Amino acid sequence: MLIQSDIIIKRFLTVCVFTLLMGCSSSSGNGSDNPDTPEQPEQPPVSSTNDVDFWLTKADESVKLEKQSGNIGFSTTANNNATITVEDTKKYQTIDGFGFTLTGGSAEVINGLSEDKKKSLLQELFGKSENAISISYLRVSVGASDLNEAPFTYDDMPSGETDEDLSEFSLEKDAGVISLLKEIIAIQPNIKILASPWSAPVWMKDNNSFVGGSLQPKYYEVYAQYWVKYLQAMQNEGITIDALTPQNEPLHGGNNPSMVMQAIDQANFIKTNLGPALKAANLNTKIIAYDHNCDNPQYPITVLSDTDANPFVDGAAFHLYAGDIVALTTVHNAFPDKNVYFTEQYNSSQDDFSGTFKWHIKNVIIGSMRNWSKNALEWNLANNASFGPHTDGGCNVCKGALTINSSGSITRNVGYYIVAQASKFIPAGSVRIESNIAGNLQNVAFITPEGNKVLIVQNDGNASVSFNIKFNDEIATSTLEAGAAGTYIWK
Repeated sequence: MLIQSDIIIKRFLTVCVFTLLMGCSSSSGNGSDNPDTPEQPEQPPVSSTNDVDFWLTKADESVKLEKQSGNIGFSTTANNNATITVEDTKKYQTIDGFGFTLTGGSAEVINGLSEDKKKSLLQELFGKSENAISISYLRVSVGASDLNEAPFTYDDMPSGETDEDLSEFSLEKDAGVISLLKEIIAIQPNIKILASPWSAPVWMKDNNSFVGGSLQPKYYEVYAQYWVKYLQAMQNEGITIDALTPQNEPLHGGNNPSMVMQAIDQANFIKTNLGPALKAANLNTKIIAYDHNCDNPQYPITVLSDTDANPFVDGAAFHLYAGDIVALTTVHNAFPDKNVYFTEQYNSSQDDFSGTFKWHIKNVIIGSMRNWSKNALEWNLANNASFGPHTDGGCNVCKGALTINSSGSITRNVGYYIVAQASKFIPAGSVRIESNIAGNLQNVAFITPEGNKVLIVQNDGNASVSFNIKFNDEIATSTLEAGAAGTYIWK
């Protein structure tokens, strides 16, 4: 009887412990003996919970790239929300990175910071810490862009003189850019760099001017060797140029500097001179055609359709000052073995944060990625409070991602948050995966080399929306205000 009593007591205690763990009273199981404890509703069945990190930027600037508290988890709970389904079994292009153009003006204002401030800023921009935005791709100008104080190339000669053996070639005028790139590479050794010229040396052009004009065919070979010298000189500085475009905006001859290069001329230059010159010098720098607006996909198609130029060309690059981002898919479909890139879009000082953020996230970040781009680059990284420096006639409303004042204070502008919404979470080597557009919820999804799933969602509508992220037959629920963008990360 003693043993049996022990058993009865043990069973009674087990039941009590179980009941307490269920949050119920031992007397009734419904909390009636404790008026301060509300009745607990029955919880729906939940399968494996997978926490989701959520980083938010609101169009009204009240929240800027902030990690949200609270738990977002996957479950089998059903609801009637719009649903974005992410499928990691269907894969698209591999991503090279997100970033900006490091103009000569950008380098000038960043180099003007105190050493401590510059070091801290570069770690924030290119580092891997929790506070960094981890930029992984830069574009630089070969010679000056219009966001330098004055136009120049690496072989400028007095009027009427030429330098066909390129004996006067020198990178000296870009010393500030080169020194800054070295500091960046020390932080981010694998950063990819694209080089684009705004003009060839004026003595090679048919109008002898920095503005407009075209490269004379008699100088095609000299200009190819100019490229070889540039790439080798940068390599000697410890800077590897991953890719080049033969000409920035080849159909826009009104900038200072600028140069016109028609599609047939670009194809001829690549197949006859530039491609063979790089090959002979054992340079593996990719050649990317076009580098201009989405309203003329026929330009890169013309270059790629040239059977002799095609083997030298990696793909085509685009801007979106005209046309539709779907032009990237047009070229991809015509040449699926070639790559497409998105290499420039500026922010205007005359536009507000809300409209700029909404348009650029939709078109530059999400749009380019959904149309096969391997990168997404905004225009200039930094300038001063007067939107300079710039050349005479250069862009005077281009707002850098950073404004660096003469006092050394730094303002992070809309471009910073546009790029950071992606660059912080999607490293080079990530792969775009399948996700559907649900109503006004523009989105794009990736899987990172570490196996994280990353989904960028923007509410392109005019009202707040609650929605589901569906993955492996489970859903996680979130809400975005109109114009807001969220980046969601899970294992």
